[in-house]
Amino acid sequence: MSTPFFERWFANHFINRIGHKTAFALAMLLCVLWSAAAVVRAPAEQVAAAVPHEWPSEWDGVPLRPLALSDVEQRFAERFPGAIGRMTDGAQTLVMREVTQPTRMLHPAADCYRALGYRIEQARLERDAQERLWRCFVAQRHGAQKIRVCERIVDARGTAFTDTSSWYWAAASGQSHGPWQAVTVARPI
Repeated sequence: MSTPFFERWFANHFINRIGHKTAFALAMLLCVLWSAAAVVRAPAEQVAAAVPHEWPSEWDGVPLRPLALSDVEQRFAERFPGAIGRMTDGAQTLVMREVTQPTRMLHPAADCYRALGYRIEQARLERDAQERLWRCFVAQRHGAQKIRVCERIVDARGTAFTDTSSWYWAAASGQSHGPWQAVTVARPI
């Protein structure tokens, strides 16, 4: 009677233990080589990210003034696949992100506001005066002024997304092509 395949290959025999350890060592070596290759590619990506990005000088016909990124935003921007800019038109703050590849680092603004201690209310889709569709909400924190926040993502072909998850899957599957422009507009109310 022959021994079943599974028992023969996974029985606690000296030759099997050596074979399994060798296979594991080869897998670990491949992981190390893969990581080393990523490190070698990283400087070229950092140089591309260091090229300054030119942001629009106006938004909906109103001049924009650039704002500096906070320290936290700057650290985030260093790892972000694309560019991040903050600006204001005097009445509202715009955060613009040009995204060069599908990434989970582009997440809903509501997540950021919740992480900062805001309560999110009145979330809904809205059209603006130019008929653009936005995902909007009101962010409120105890002792702070309410903020109206709207966001959208537009791909290179002009297709708009109001949901980062649907954008991500469309981009990752090749149904949407970049670069993508993600805009978040926040104004006190």
